[in-house]
Amino acid sequence: MSSPIPPNAVALGHAVVVVDVQRDFCPGGSLAVPDGDRIFPTVNRWVRTFQAAGLPVVFTQDHHPPRHISFHERGGPWPPHCVQGTSGAAIHPAIWVPVGAVRFYKGEDPDRDAYSGFEGRLYDPREPDRRGPDLASWLREAGIHHLYVLGLATDYCVRATALDAIRAGFAVSVVEAGVRGVDRNPGDSERALAELAAAGVERL
Repeated sequence: MSSPIPPNAVALGHAVVVVDVQRDFCPGGSLAVPDGDRIFPTVNRWVRTFQAAGLPVVFTQDHHPPRHISFHERGGPWPPHCVQGTSGAAIHPAIWVPVGAVRFYKGEDPDRDAYSGFEGRLYDPREPDRRGPDLASWLREAGIHHLYVLGLATDYCVRATALDAIRAGFAVSVVEAGVRGVDRNPGDSERALAELAAAGVERL
């Protein structure tokens, strides 16, 4: 059973950032994170708690064109995943996405990889072909100074997002019950969490 949400987490100036909880990264997807679905209850609990408190909930999503540079066919490390217009790019249906949640799309340049949510741009369904501000600019405009990060995968996009958040001047907590890693090499996820802690990220 996951630990309770600390009461001091639900406060003005705080936001939840849910990283890449998309079909392709979950069991049955083209690049499934082992036990990725085990984080769903924790993610949903944090999302619902912050939404009920009127605090921001942010989702980041890979949104790759076909033949993205990260794919095997172009010499990248990964099979095709989260390709624009496919079901694999969608947030997993078991994840609760509240009205008012914002989404940042990343990895849209076919020749440039993007692991960090801070490389994404705001997606507005009313203007689907236009992108808004980057994540750091949006958070600052919203008065956010502390991020609680959950999602997939610990050793890649969660790690990159949390590190970029620290570099951008935000306080960051990673909710360990709400992340899972790829672990291409055994221990990658724990090493990523240790690196985050050394950079000033709280392991919650």
